[in-house]
Amino acid sequence: MAFIAPFKGISFNVDKVGSLDDVVTPPYDVINEKAVDSYSQKNPYSMIRLDITKNPGGTVGDDSRYQDVADLFQQWLGEDVLLREKYPALYLYTVQYKHPSGQTLIRKGLVSLVGLAEFTEGIVKPHEETFESVIADRLRLLDSTKAQFSQIFSLYSDEENKVLNLLDAAKESDAVGSITDGDGCVHSLHRVSDGAVIMQVQELFKGKSVYIADGHHRYTTALAYRKLQRERNSDFSDNDPANHIMMYLCPMEDPGLSVLPTHRLLQWPGMINMEDLRLRLDPWFELEEMKEGNREVLLAEVLSRMDEEESTTASASTFGVYHPGEDRCFLLTMKPAAKELLKEKPEQMQELDVVILSEVIINKAMELGHERCESENLIHYYSDPDEAIDVAVKDWNGQDEMTPLLFVMNPTRVRQVRQVADENLIMPHKSTYFYPKVMTGLLFNQLVDGENVSRLG
Repeated sequence: MAFIAPFKGISFNVDKVGSLDDVVTPPYDVINEKAVDSYSQKNPYSMIRLDITKNPGGTVGDDSRYQDVADLFQQWLGEDVLLREKYPALYLYTVQYKHPSGQTLIRKGLVSLVGLAEFTEGIVKPHEETFESVIADRLRLLDSTKAQFSQIFSLYSDEENKVLNLLDAAKESDAVGSITDGDGCVHSLHRVSDGAVIMQVQELFKGKSVYIADGHHRYTTALAYRKLQRERNSDFSDNDPANHIMMYLCPMEDPGLSVLPTHRLLQWPGMINMEDLRLRLDPWFELEEMKEGNREVLLAEVLSRMDEEESTTASASTFGVYHPGEDRCFLLTMKPAAKELLKEKPEQMQELDVVILSEVIINKAMELGHERCESENLIHYYSDPDEAIDVAVKDWNGQDEMTPLLFVMNPTRVRQVRQVADENLIMPHKSTYFYPKVMTGLLFNQLVDGENVSRLG
């Protein structure tokens, strides 16, 4: 089913740029506006200058926004700041990291091109919704630069780990690149150019579907770009570069695969106290206050209680909410009325905490529609609860227009992602946080007109 292909990867020339640690960045969609300057100042060749963050307000920028990036990309290629491989290859991507639990883990995957397929074909399966404003911005960037700067993080099933065992045995000894990210995670990339091995891997993928973990907007953008290219080029073929997308593919059985919760910081439009919030939530949830300690202790206590409830009660859906203005934190446990509210949804969706938070808390109790939350940028997402609570406190201080409310969550499970995707269902935005992120800048793909993607199989 899935078609994968080697490609001529582009990477930074360390003789020109210096340390790769100062050049690579996380994916554009997890970089906040305050961090952009920080990345830019680290190194003049930072990837933030190419894989620019989405336009403020989710709108499409003017022509110069995208053309400037395209010009810079060509300049760096011309100056050998960026080097393109002479021959196509697959790439083995390994990351060693410390899980928030304290355990050291290793996650492996491969980077390749994957043939584009409409979601209706069941070859590439999504699980999250997308927003047209983000796709429009990414499409302008792709159309201007003719480059895919970051890999889409996808999953596939391989219980015997045949694919990665083949690649591990055939990888070249020298790394294409190796970096340590801001969290201390060590990322390494090794080339695999053996044609026989590549064909074996291609054969193994013929019976597989792939599941998008991170990068739904980038994948949907690639589909839109392919449509544009088909309209422009009467000779468009399956081998055209625009018919493919660069992916990082990880087995869902990999013991190093981790999913962290994505906590929501809701910017309530106006002022609301805890008692009013209680009244809004009371029809749907039992509220229990965490009463002793500073805010970090309160947050740790509610997270511990959530973890305990989830591990002991299979059907438990619990959340934490913190009000920085009153320094109060509560455990929310779903009442039967909330389950009744979701009864029209498919069974797989009723069990998802992200759906309960989106539909029952945000939409019903807080009366904030999904479109309003997106258009007014009312929800911000954090994988680190300590960072989230610090931002909530800072947002509260010195203003009287918004009330930041932090909702903390349990993680979505990999099995739930697969169940939802297999049923052609869609989770709310930012339902999963696969950790660590695949870094942007170790490797990217140029779509060169007139070239054909190598189909060795």
